[in-house]
Formats: sequence, structure tokens, C-alpha cells
Amino acid sequence: MIWKPNVTVAAVVYRDGRFLLVEEETETGLAFNQPAGHLEQGEALLDAVVREALEETAYDFKPTHLVGIYNWPHPTKDLTYLRFAFAGELRGHDPARKLDDGIVGARWLTLDEVRATQERHRSPLILRCCEDYLAGRRYPLDLLVHYG
Repeated sequence: MIWKPNVTVAAVVYRDGRFLLVEEETETGLAFNQPAGHLEQGEALLDAVVREALEETAYDFKPTHLVGIYNWPHPTKDLTYLRFAFAGELRGHDPARKLDDGIVGARWLTLDEVRATQERHRSPLILRCCEDYLAGRRYPLDLLVHYG
């Protein structure tokens, strides 16, 4: 068997003192995550995060910076996630848009609320990405090179 990490993207959106998260159905119940998902074959990372944010929140997300790259081995599954988290801005919202299957809805949480709901997070990366964003971690998007 060939091992390979699951490459994912996440949108870190902070507005008016709150982070945009999604509440979603999982095998263990309702959970919180950033708008996030898997990179599809042939897709650029920036295109993936724009697509995932739209599909999960109905917000038009424009990435402006890379917050960080995170390597997380799942504690109970034979999976490793390589997450690219992007800060950005929202440029519109379509409240009539149907969200991805399993997404209950977009939720705006303060950092204290994000911390208070850790037992419902899909991974420890949710809080870490919020804290890294607030710590000022911002890297230029031109670090990423996509051929294709």
C-alpha cells in the first residue's frame, strides 16, 4: 500500500470579532469545522478553498493570505491530513444557495465560543487556525505555485 496524506484546504474568516465556522453532521454527531474540504485532482489550492467555502457556507470567499500549513495524523484512523489554511474576505452571500450534504449551516463564533466547543471540533486544527490567525500569521499567496 502506498501512503499519501489527504490534502485539504480551509477558509479562516474573521469578521466583527467572530470566526466563520460550519456546523456539520459527522459519524459521531454534529461538529464544527472551518469551511474546508479536500483538494480535487487538477485543482489549484486557491480554487479549492474558494469552492469549498461557497459549497459549505454560500459565501463568496476571496483568499488573501496563507495562515499556515498543518500536518495532522488522525488519532483513531489511518489517515494523515495536510491542511492549507487561508485567510480572506467575503465578497457576497447567496442565502438561497443549497449547501453541501451534511452541512447544517454557517455559524459565527467568538474565539471564546470556539474554545468552549472544542469537544465538537472535527480536529484540533480548527482552534489552532483561529489562534494562528489572531497571532498575525499571514504569508503571501505567491508562496504557492500551481502548474496546470
